[in-house]
Amino acid sequence: MKKLQQLVFSAGLLAAAGAHAQLKIEISGVSANQIPVAIAAFGDEGVAPAKISEIIKADLELSGVFKVIDAGGPISETDPVSYSQWKQRGADALVVGSVQKLADGRLEVRYKLYDTVKGGQLSTLSNATTPRYTRTAAHRIADDVYEKLTGTRGAFATRIAYVKENRAARDYRLLVADADGESIQEAVISKDPIISPSWSPDGSKVAYVSFELRKPVIYVQDLVTGGRRVIVNEKGSNSAPSWSPDGSSLTVALSKDGHTQVYSVGADGSGLRRLSNSNGIDTEPQYSADGQTIYFTSDRSGGPQIYKMSASGGNAQRVTFNGSYNISPRVSSDGKTLAWVSQRDGGYSLYAMNLASGQEIRLADSATEPSFSPNGKYIMYATKAGGRTSLAVVSVDGRVKQRLSTPAGNIREPNWGPFMK
Repeated sequence: MKKLQQLVFSAGLLAAAGAHAQLKIEISGVSANQIPVAIAAFGDEGVAPAKISEIIKADLELSGVFKVIDAGGPISETDPVSYSQWKQRGADALVVGSVQKLADGRLEVRYKLYDTVKGGQLSTLSNATTPRYTRTAAHRIADDVYEKLTGTRGAFATRIAYVKENRAARDYRLLVADADGESIQEAVISKDPIISPSWSPDGSKVAYVSFELRKPVIYVQDLVTGGRRVIVNEKGSNSAPSWSPDGSSLTVALSKDGHTQVYSVGADGSGLRRLSNSNGIDTEPQYSADGQTIYFTSDRSGGPQIYKMSASGGNAQRVTFNGSYNISPRVSSDGKTLAWVSQRDGGYSLYAMNLASGQEIRLADSATEPSFSPNGKYIMYATKAGGRTSLAVVSVDGRVKQRLSTPAGNIREPNWGPFMK
């Protein structure tokens, strides 16, 4: 009970680093069958502030799904292509393109993807963007390559949110960055702890918990306007916000009536309604992708376990049965996989379960605060090693692992944002 109360009131406090330090990504492990892809330098890409082809290479390599082959010199999308030549070099696909600076200062980015095995064009894109969004344009191309070659939508153009404590300035910072850790932006700066960031489905807002009023209160920060508002400030603890898939409401954990229970509230803070009803602590609610089910943590059986109930409330069903301490449920976008943290063998480990079969897989040790990528293929989490806390990513099959860290300090509380329009 004491551990679960600590989870409700203070889970997620971190210690850490300078706000503007970029994340460094290290990768280990690869997919069982990597797809060999040749990526050529884009024609005239030097006019852009960053090389498009290098960003695409980095994205595809970090996924662990592709074996990237350096194509050497630049190849434009208008240049002739010898399929047999690239096939002999071991490439199943070829990425080419060009960048042109327009009269209004924008950049025209063009790209083509070729299938060298079947000898044909798989995809083509053309997009005009400002220099500021060069990286986004490159991420979108990498997403297209990923989708055309795997059948699954890529998530390179998405963003992540996480929290960092700046010890030098003695403040806490809610940061937003590209999925590769670049282009970091400060969303919130506070002298008091910030925990539990949660993206709205359209990617325009982040809900979070702040202790600036000397108690946990739930806010929503608008990333477009910079404005924010209090969503829930009831008596006691207000914690664990999570958006509904349609963005109309949030689930939250409140102790206003005694023990912490699960409630729903409108995105504007209206219509607060209690959903769970137990004599224990019910917390960490999360909607399923279809919005019909809420998964949450409860100690009603004597120790913290994962349960599920209808989004309208009512009777709950227990989901986890292995291990005596299971917390932090997260459900993949396709509704097929549950990820959570389990305390076993003296430590906290990240597990995933096939909800249809009930089969479990242990994905990572020393893990807390999991968050699925929007395509459901990867899970980001916080991990501690060598006295430092950093972020890490693991594929749902456990084969590909990444570690994201800053040059100094600790970061945690990751939340992977949605697909952007």
